[in-house]
Amino acid sequence: MSHTLYELTNDYLTLLDMAEDPDIDEQALIDTMEGIEGEIEIKADGYARVMKQLEATSANLEFEEKRLMNRRKTIDRNIKRMKQALQDAMIATGKPKFKTDLFSFTIRKNPASVVIDRETSIPPEFLIPQDPKIDKKAIKAAIDRGDDITFAHLEQGESLIIR
Repeated sequence: MSHTLYELTNDYLTLLDMAEDPDIDEQALIDTMEGIEGEIEIKADGYARVMKQLEATSANLEFEEKRLMNRRKTIDRNIKRMKQALQDAMIATGKPKFKTDLFSFTIRKNPASVVIDRETSIPPEFLIPQDPKIDKKAIKAAIDRGDDITFAHLEQGESLIIR
């Protein structure tokens, strides 16, 4: 069980454990939420405490994701540097191919790749057509300006703020 920000009752600790469990059935979570007794204000406080704990857990996980991604990128860059250094050494020593007790090393030619010199000079038959994308920001700006837009409208939803 995670360390909680607030003192939670057993019902809300159960809810927190379920909300943090990736294998929990969504309906079981909903049923547990509905099964917690209490007035709306008490239930709201309990939900808010659980949500705050989940937000903290989520933030910690996001931090770890970034940390691990940066670590992976560093390792991948080091692999690339080491591979390039080894290739340069093999070329410098005139040994494009050799074997050791553990590995075989070979410098090979890669398939030719296309390098674009002048992108603006490419004929249309070499371009991949793209579907147009809707520019919702431009549509909203046109509606806000009072332009006659018949194909779209603005909708304003609601969201819960907990402070």
